[in-house]
Amino acid sequence: MTSATLDTTVVTTERPAVRWLLTGVALAFLGLFLVVPLAAVFASALRKGIDVYVASIAEPDALAAVRLTLLIAAVAVPLNMAFGIAAAWAVARFEFRGKRVLVALIDLPFSVSPVVAGLIYMLIFGAQGWLGPWLNAHGVKVVFAVPGMVLATVFVTFPFVARELIPLLQAQGSEEEEAARILGASGWQTFWRVTLPNIKWGLLYGVILCNARAMGEFGAVSVVSGHIRGQTNTLPLHVEILYNEYNFAAAFAVASLLALLALVTLALKTAVEWRVARRHAGSVAESAGPQWVKP
Repeated sequence: MTSATLDTTVVTTERPAVRWLLTGVALAFLGLFLVVPLAAVFASALRKGIDVYVASIAEPDALAAVRLTLLIAAVAVPLNMAFGIAAAWAVARFEFRGKRVLVALIDLPFSVSPVVAGLIYMLIFGAQGWLGPWLNAHGVKVVFAVPGMVLATVFVTFPFVARELIPLLQAQGSEEEEAARILGASGWQTFWRVTLPNIKWGLLYGVILCNARAMGEFGAVSVVSGHIRGQTNTLPLHVEILYNEYNFAAAFAVASLLALLALVTLALKTAVEWRVARRHAGSVAESAGPQWVKP
């Protein structure tokens, strides 16, 4: 049996002048608000020469800030990844009381100022907070120390993974997982062999965004850090201290590390998007199969 298929595409055309105008406005906007500031950061960082640049980055306080930033990200990102997978699984696969509340709470850090988030932890764990006296009596230090900085970072970054996975799991449905259970697979086997491979690119995308925010977070971490030089200063906080001391060359040198992080994140994000688009195109081609067109 043969069938005739008709592929219709709706194309919106504009006058060449309109297209050139919109393209020019977009490029001018990107150049003014993205390219020029990034170029200014690197130009200012290298203004006094490569020796000053390297010395500013290799300075002990700067290296301590780098190590602390990496440590906080190394703790916060896996925690948010585990939470994001669990929350997305619960929201996409189950109906339960409080589901809408859970979704609203996941979005809470997007609507709350990071400074407010830091003040919340001060209210709970500070010396005059709810748990502060008990923590001090037992020699446990949360605020003005690494644990408080980790908690603040986890708070401001935990929506990223969950928000990437929830729509992905909802769009994929549960047919493959149900088939695996019918064939005798356990819950963990279904997760590792069916669910995780299907969401791996969305998970990687969320982790990349989460990691970038964790390393660049300023507001919440600034409130709970105490600004102890060489101990509780992350890279953004170290940049602020150097700039306030009018040490502009060192401030821009350290800031260039954060700019490089942003560029690497953008490259990884683009690569993941390209890989997802390519995989989607391949799956669409497979599902379409051979087409018989009537002559």
